[in-house]
Amino acid sequence: MSKFGRSIRIFLADGSPTGLRHVEIANWTGQALACPRSRFSELSKWEESKRPGVYFLFESSSSENNLAYIGESEDVFKRLADHDRKKEFWNEVIIFTSKDENLTKGHIKYLESRLVEVSKSADRYQLENSNTPTRSILPRADAAAMEEFVDNIRLILGSLSHKILEPVSIKMPASTPASEEDALVNYMFQFKVHKIAASGKLTDDGFLLLAGSQISKKSSESMPGKSKSIKETMIQDGVIEEHPDHYLLIKDKLISSSSYAASLVAGNSRSGPQSWKTHEGEMLKALEERLISKT
Repeated sequence: MSKFGRSIRIFLADGSPTGLRHVEIANWTGQALACPRSRFSELSKWEESKRPGVYFLFESSSSENNLAYIGESEDVFKRLADHDRKKEFWNEVIIFTSKDENLTKGHIKYLESRLVEVSKSADRYQLENSNTPTRSILPRADAAAMEEFVDNIRLILGSLSHKILEPVSIKMPASTPASEEDALVNYMFQFKVHKIAASGKLTDDGFLLLAGSQISKKSSESMPGKSKSIKETMIQDGVIEEHPDHYLLIKDKLISSSSYAASLVAGNSRSGPQSWKTHEGEMLKALEERLISKT
């Protein structure tokens, strides 16, 4: 993952941020076209869409359980026209091709396989792909170039509100050294209530409740509807395991706020900033105030 600044240029074809957009990264031969399904016919006017490349079909950028499909073609627009007739779920397509037209069939098959693989590992979207495509064998230099292509696709998709390739889980040490950068994302938190214990951390996307956390089996009337809905979905999806006196989270779960996470764990209304504490016992609220005062 890049640790230096990058410049992304987005051209709004008709001046609308939700219309057809052409996206580039400085000094990269790749390019992207993002288009809502309602404007799909306009893609036929863009030669960039008729080259070999990979594409993503998205249901929505705001859905809790988002659907996506990843594909490849030597003529992306032609393949998409077929999807327009046969696939119902998608509302947006994002295409990736090359400006210099140097992507071969081997390159795009490699990209498709790696993108499906990375997406499944990130575990943010539900893929409509039934299997991970076979990865083509490329010369070492070509494979390295395609890995750079994958990373740039990740950056562009993220800038277009689709974090399908961004990993949710981030491994952190049990405690944070005092020398670490002053940021909330560098701290681990824990919450204990009624013999229930949970752990998590703040991320750029919300609060990450970590696998191994315990969740109350009770859901009181004061528990926010959002937290109740999250619990019901987790039970249906098999993300939590039933035990005699609690549920056990078996995979990391990203939740929009620390308060919803605390309410989910406790089974009633809770303030996240006042519930979650560092391993040293400092409340999230106090830590945040302390870090702000240092700026």
